[in-house]
Amino acid sequence: MCLGIPVQVRECGAHFARCAGRDGEVRIDLSLVGEQPPGTWLLTFLGAAREVIPAERAAAIDAALAALSAAHDGATDFSAFFADLDREPQLPDFLRMEAS
Repeated sequence: MCLGIPVQVRECGAHFARCAGRDGEVRIDLSLVGEQPPGTWLLTFLGAAREVIPAERAAAIDAALAALSAAHDGATDFSAFFADLDREPQLPDFLRMEAS
């Protein structure tokens, strides 16, 4: 299984960027997304950027990864990682139409 890791561009060249993420600074291949300005968030897999993402999505993914780490360490309360856990789950629109 491969997990996407969000990183933020610090410096960018034509083919690679120096980025900051969960594990500190990393060098990311930009072949699939092209050159990106500093501050841009990227979703990366195995050292390569696959997608440009908004900061909100990067934060949500990072929280989910932190929850996985906490679960691995034996945690059972995940409310600190997911802001929407205290709400009633909602069906997507296309499923709500089928249920009616």
